Amino acid sequence: MSSKGLDYTLLTFVLLGAINWGLVGFFRLDLVALLFGNMSWISRIIYGIIGISGIYLLSAYGRIRAVNEN
Repeated sequence: MSSKGLDYTLLTFVLLGAINWGLVGFFRLDLVALLFGNMSWISRIIYGIIGISGIYLLSAYGRIRAVNEN
């Protein structure tokens, strides 16, 4: 998988996490917990993947700046 493909995949996970947090904030509905159980092993894996994706995408700031400087 290319870096661009990885970026888009992880960005999709982060967007889904943001939508989930929006649902929690506005409607008190945790979609991940609703679908997979409250803190079940699979929901914990999903939360972990979203967290790791967000941390990885912090590197996008540096890459965007590097592209703009060229």
